[in-house]
Amino acid sequence: MARQHPEEPTLAELTIEEVKAMAKQGMAHPSTRPVLVGGGVGAAVGLLLDAITWPVGLFAGAAIALLMRVRR
Repeated sequence: MARQHPEEPTLAELTIEEVKAMAKQGMAHPSTRPVLVGGGVGAAVGLLLDAITWPVGLFAGAAIALLMRVRR
């Protein structure tokens, strides 16, 4: 596992900054729509599966979409 340099932000720090930017800019931010779509897809999957509820699917879908945007 590669060590990060101290000046490189961590994944958690990048994610927090992305969420803050999305909150400030709203729908104008480029990550807002993909995260909302991911949440919608996750909620739909949660409705279809008996193993999870739609709120869990909503959160999981949005979180996965957000992480995919941040890791780029």
